Amino acid sequence: MNYSGPLVFAVAILLQGSAFSADIIEKRFHQFDTNHDGILSGDELLASPILQKLDAAKLGPLTLDEARRTINRLKATGAPLEVPTPTTLLEKKASLTEAPLMISPSNTGLGRQVPDVTLQSSKGEQLKLSELAKGNVLVLALFNDKCPISNKLAPELSRIEKDYTSRGVKLCLIHTSTEPNLDGTQRFMESSGIGSPWFLDRKQTLQQSLLATTSTEVFVLDGSRTLVYRGAINDQYGLGYSRDVASKHFLREALDSLSNGRLVEVRATTSPGCALDLVTDTSGNKTDLTYHKDIARIIQSHCIECHHGTGLAPFSLEKYEDVIENAGMIKKQVDRGVMPPWFAANHPGHSWANDRSMSDQDKSDLLAWLRSDRPIGNVEDAPLPRRFLGEWSIGQPDAILEMPTAIAVKAEGTMPYQHSVIETSFPEDRWVQAYEIIPQSRGVVHHVIVSMHEKGAQVGSANAAAGFWAAYVPGNSYRNMPEGFAKKLPAGARLRLQIHYTPNGKAVEDKIKIGLKFTKKDPLYEVKVSSLWNPRIHISPGASDHVEYAQRQLDEGMSITGYMAHMHVRGKAFKYELLTPGQPPEVLLDLPRYDFNWQLQYTCVQPKVIPPGSTLKITAVFDNSAGNPANPDPSKVVRWGEQTNDEMMIGYIEHVAPVTLR
Repeated sequence: MNYSGPLVFAVAILLQGSAFSADIIEKRFHQFDTNHDGILSGDELLASPILQKLDAAKLGPLTLDEARRTINRLKATGAPLEVPTPTTLLEKKASLTEAPLMISPSNTGLGRQVPDVTLQSSKGEQLKLSELAKGNVLVLALFNDKCPISNKLAPELSRIEKDYTSRGVKLCLIHTSTEPNLDGTQRFMESSGIGSPWFLDRKQTLQQSLLATTSTEVFVLDGSRTLVYRGAINDQYGLGYSRDVASKHFLREALDSLSNGRLVEVRATTSPGCALDLVTDTSGNKTDLTYHKDIARIIQSHCIECHHGTGLAPFSLEKYEDVIENAGMIKKQVDRGVMPPWFAANHPGHSWANDRSMSDQDKSDLLAWLRSDRPIGNVEDAPLPRRFLGEWSIGQPDAILEMPTAIAVKAEGTMPYQHSVIETSFPEDRWVQAYEIIPQSRGVVHHVIVSMHEKGAQVGSANAAAGFWAAYVPGNSYRNMPEGFAKKLPAGARLRLQIHYTPNGKAVEDKIKIGLKFTKKDPLYEVKVSSLWNPRIHISPGASDHVEYAQRQLDEGMSITGYMAHMHVRGKAFKYELLTPGQPPEVLLDLPRYDFNWQLQYTCVQPKVIPPGSTLKITAVFDNSAGNPANPDPSKVVRWGEQTNDEMMIGYIEHVAPVTLR
């Protein structure tokens, strides 16, 4: 663990052993004296146990001289300095993000001649690979217009086409689907500006011969069809992250080497994208499970909420053919615990009203069926189809609010947070039973945080740590509150939207609307959102397990109904705890594998009643190392900031209070 954050400088010194000097002490002191006043205040020393140990005078602020005296005394007496350990953090699991990685070229087909497969062009022509490769350096680029990462990489393929055609390079795109939508794919090609031919591989013959793995993999063949490079186009996009620009241009470097008569230096990489499901002999993998009787019900229970025709997900899983078409990605994401999205660790006594987790039995059955000959079974065994309400998951709203102007979203890279203000203009207070946030261009919206400002209040740069009134985050686009519970919307209030856009390969405009359903009468309880936060985070360059804390004692009790952790792309793990005098710490929510892409709310089945005098504590772990694919800059000291390149540490807490006691 790296404790180089707001834990007092002396922790790092003492962990180095006895060979430390006054110079080291002074260096560490100044590192954390962020306002350069010669004093480490309580804000700069958020880890109170350490502050109490070093603060011999017990007066709070710590001077450099006092720190030196305390450490020398401890050193002379041999007394240990008690360090807050990360024992309250659960075991951190492997990251959910994937970036291209160099791999050994052995057993990848490199250096061998690719078989002379016959391909069918989008125009119906039959062409052999040898005809395409003759006299050219041939780039075979796999793609699938339903794969989000394929879409993001399309502009770069278009640029490569323009930059290298005159240098004897021929680009051919190979659709990975066995049954693509030809009209939709052609529109995708035209909108991407790609003029090169694209081909069908319905029987996956070429993909099989290339040992292909994902929908974004590219293969470079010389004029004799010898495979000289396979892997990623670049590292700008991967699973779970996007960068403003690529730092590694694998395909361009391979083509430059070939053009200049040099050996290709990086010959093979992984290629994060949508996992392929190549047809294999499954005759030996028999199962009694069938799609209609078993698998359709598992998909309905865990996937269809988002994976339907008008849902948030990029493709539907409503039919047998849909499941077969996306079998590779389903296997990958279910096996590594990304789908269905649910990251709360199991703890005794924990139960969540919106629990999406897949049971061990369901997971085992689904994977077993996908690895078998996938029998469809008897349609009479099929479950009733799921029905969706249409545009609004909450039903037709009583009122629809909309951003005054649309926001232009660029095609590539990253964007700073955008903001918009909506005037409500209701003449009287309203109680909101349900809300839903719908972007015009869902594919480019990562999250929306809505803050509420009463009439006459200044609407400036909202404090993200102060809580929120409504939110749209991956996996949570709407909120239905139970009968008797509601959010207050004061007369004439204004709603400020903070929007994080993630370009997906095509420039679009977006205009967000918010649907509201009102209660018929005043509720019994008002739903509010408060938070714990640490604005003094200080994450050292390269730190892979940097720990930060924040806590607050409650003078009054609180009835908690939900939690939502918020960090940015360096976030790694997060935990909420309850500290009650005389009691061991109680875990309220543990996220051992935090993922910026899935900021879910975890809603309690029953409100958690917190007694007065208790302390709420949050603990977060950050990964600022080069091993974090989503990290914008591992060499940077990271502090609090609104933009994704900075960091935040906020533990949002949804809680309720009786309306009569407001």
